[in-house]
Amino acid sequence: MGAYVIRRLLLFIPMMAAISVITFILIQLPPGDYLTSEIMAMAERGEEVDEAAIEALKLRYGLDRPMVEQYFRWITNIILRGDFGRSFHWEQPVSSLIWERLMWTVVISLGSLLFTWVVAFPIGIYSATNQYSIADYLFTFFGFLGKATPNFLLALVLMWMGYVYFDLNMGGLFSAEYQRAPWSLAKVGDLIGHLWVPLVVLGTAGTADLIRVLRANLLDELSKPYVTAARAKGLTELKLIAKYPVRIAINPFVSSIGGVLPELISGAAIVSVVLSLPTTGPLMLGALLTQDMFLAGSFLMLLTILSLIGTLLSDILLAVLDPRIRQTV
Repeated sequence: MGAYVIRRLLLFIPMMAAISVITFILIQLPPGDYLTSEIMAMAERGEEVDEAAIEALKLRYGLDRPMVEQYFRWITNIILRGDFGRSFHWEQPVSSLIWERLMWTVVISLGSLLFTWVVAFPIGIYSATNQYSIADYLFTFFGFLGKATPNFLLALVLMWMGYVYFDLNMGGLFSAEYQRAPWSLAKVGDLIGHLWVPLVVLGTAGTADLIRVLRANLLDELSKPYVTAARAKGLTELKLIAKYPVRIAINPFVSSIGGVLPELISGAAIVSVVLSLPTTGPLMLGALLTQDMFLAGSFLMLLTILSLIGTLLSDILLAVLDPRIRQTV
């Protein structure tokens, strides 16, 4: 097991080197750059374009240099100084822009994951152990409904219902009077009153997925000979289900950890825009739209790193949980 982890960690180095090159090429692929877009926008507004200022900005950000040199300057600053560059649009260091929004993204993403597990786990087990019951049909119906409903549409429906029926603004994480207020019990209560909306919205599709997968996996395990043998030995139904079939059928819950860490960065961008959430998702979307190359490239790099770390964590946990996987490691 230890050798497996070491091998995976050693593979990170060449993988990250390759991914950094691909990332930089991707952010350079769209025609033009941020400064070109700004010049065109200024011309459309009828503003005078100061060529000297444009040339000064190109020199400042190194855009006048070949792409290979730009890449090595960017990756060297990241490795040696932790400097991800400076955002063209915000005129601030990229690292400060990312970290100030990351806390809320972590809270919302981990909260939605916890919501997904708490809801999907008991429902999936109940549906499998009570197959074709009325409750099973109901849970299956709502599971398909949750999967088919786009998250942003559910967010719009909840905001509309809150405004029309309860006279509440469900956007953002705080009411207007608490936006800049110091932390207090009242502010925490206001946060909780707003936080459940993004948790439900972001967790709905994942909950529907995990219910269906857990139900299918558990039904498959319950039909295997070892379950019949355990019943014949007099093992109680609750102990039988919890000790063996559930332990194997729960693999999808563990493997979903691989997608959680990159979600901390992407932050469900469209839902965050709809709900006016101060997460990293809208910032990344804006960087891609405005060709803010250092900000967009840093987001893509962080997404990749977290994807690799999340996949490694889920693989290790799966190996610990399932002896069949451990034998192949």
